[in-house]
Amino acid sequence: MSIAAQISLINKQLNDSTARLIVVTKTRSIEELQETQAAGAIEFGENRVQEMVEKQAVLSKDILWHQIGHLQTNKVKYIAPFVHLIHSVDSLNLLKEINKQGAKNNRVINCLLQLFIATEESKFGLDFNEAEALLADASFAEMKNIRIVGLMGMASFTADEQQIRREFKSLADFFQQLKNNKTGVSTGLVEWTELSMGMSGDYLIAAELGATLVRVGSAIFGPRH
Repeated sequence: MSIAAQISLINKQLNDSTARLIVVTKTRSIEELQETQAAGAIEFGENRVQEMVEKQAVLSKDILWHQIGHLQTNKVKYIAPFVHLIHSVDSLNLLKEINKQGAKNNRVINCLLQLFIATEESKFGLDFNEAEALLADASFAEMKNIRIVGLMGMASFTADEQQIRREFKSLADFFQQLKNNKTGVSTGLVEWTELSMGMSGDYLIAAELGATLVRVGSAIFGPRH
């Protein structure tokens, strides 16, 4: 099935949900990305900063770039001029650097807090208490060039659908709690609008449980090169 046909199929599957598609373009060629955009997709997700920067320089400026992989503080400056949304904020120090680089570029950079919901220790993210502590930190309230717009999480890599469902539900419930309590909203730095969860193997479960963003790559392009 062509890239366009796969994107069309996924969008139809998501049609009855709140979720929209972020196409994960890691390792994909410029030609594949141009074909992806021609199919109507404009939100692309990249794991590696260098790869995103190289692609952004040559592709259409209409594309909205999402940083979805682990982000080191020393790499923020390279994407700060153009990144649409950073999904992977997992520390106050990283947020401070994003704020600093946002100020240098005279823009407010939208971010998601990455929560650790899986069983694998290799995954990054804050626990729920750490996320609440970050939002309550005095230095957070002083930031002017970031905006927290929601949460991101990755479920365990497992065939156990019930475990995946439990992990996504825990994140969705926490998101709803923060939204209902209007946590951090009074600072002007927070809008609880986006819940990023679900990848190629589990995006339908994530969409069912309230994801607003799903990150899909191999289900569109096939296995990575």
